[in-house]
Amino acid sequence: MAFLVGAAFAVLLICVLVIVRLYHVVNTGSSYKPGTKGPVAVLVVAGSGGHTTEILRLIECLSEAYTPRHYVIADTDRMSEEKICTFESSKHSDSESQFTICRIPRSREVHQSWSSSVISTLDALRYSLPLVFRLRPDMVLCNGPGTCVPLCVAGLLLGILGMKKVLIVYVESICRVETLSLTGKILYPMSDYFFVQWSSLRDKYPKSIFLGRIV
Repeated sequence: MAFLVGAAFAVLLICVLVIVRLYHVVNTGSSYKPGTKGPVAVLVVAGSGGHTTEILRLIECLSEAYTPRHYVIADTDRMSEEKICTFESSKHSDSESQFTICRIPRSREVHQSWSSSVISTLDALRYSLPLVFRLRPDMVLCNGPGTCVPLCVAGLLLGILGMKKVLIVYVESICRVETLSLTGKILYPMSDYFFVQWSSLRDKYPKSIFLGRIV
């Protein structure tokens, strides 16, 4: 009996410490300034279709300090890789371009049921953890595809474990006028910078940053 009580207390203590650490990591993000002492390694989450087009427009606005760029796409996405390669070759010469393309399982397919989405997201997390721990980016930049959820969780875990603070930057799609996307609702509490492109969303979500139309 004493052993069970001790084990339960240890688990409770660990949970409290993780929550405290999580709170600290999330709330110190805005004071963290990557790139002040060198280049910024960026993990860019590219979704299929419009998500990839929008994220590439964002990347085009970044300075040369944001390198290397590690693009992550879903393993069922056949178009994004071509778009990324075309974009990188047009912006940088082969000798200057520093980017990689990685694939992980998609968290949720279109019209996939919620119950099965939990399983597929956990499967994506299984691939995201070793990828993020190996790359150790300074920043995760994403704009809505479900694939970014496990990647952001993995980045957050790096900070919780005290290995490295990873800045999570989320840009909500221009299509979201009145409500956030499902991915936006999930990542809103854990994002260091959460950008919206309509003032109506800024009014509903006080943590968000409204700069007008970004992409």
